[in-house]
Amino acid sequence: MLTPARTLALFVPAALLAGALGSQYWGGLVPCEMCMWQRWPHYAAVGVALLAVLLRGTPSLSRVLTILAALLIIVSGAIGVFHAGVEYGWWPGPAHCTTIPLGRGGDIMAQILATPLVRCDVAQWTLFHISLAGWNALFSFAGGGAVLALCLKRVR
Repeated sequence: MLTPARTLALFVPAALLAGALGSQYWGGLVPCEMCMWQRWPHYAAVGVALLAVLLRGTPSLSRVLTILAALLIIVSGAIGVFHAGVEYGWWPGPAHCTTIPLGRGGDIMAQILATPLVRCDVAQWTLFHISLAGWNALFSFAGGGAVLALCLKRVR
């Protein structure tokens, strides 16, 4: 039997990845490097959650794996907060995927030509002034927190 925690630990990252991949392949949005960073913990969370489902006959191990999946989901949310902050200009992002710092020496034309076409500091899409990175952060924190709460609730 699938517990609500295991089900959520599998559903949340799978749904967020489906949304990200859908916006990329059907919506035409090209992910930047930081967008890709947010996906890796979700991929890992799906794998760990599937392992938790497969090992549900060993409840203690399955529970640990479910908690690990929740933590991986939250890690993606943390990366999403960082990325959203870069998009909103709250803090600088990695120099290789944000605005070119002109006037720092070197060949400016070479810097311009080497700059990726998809910048990490520009939100490609927003809903209610929240970028995709922001939405990932909100859903990841809520989903990962819910999985942890369900896991902790079962301990008491």
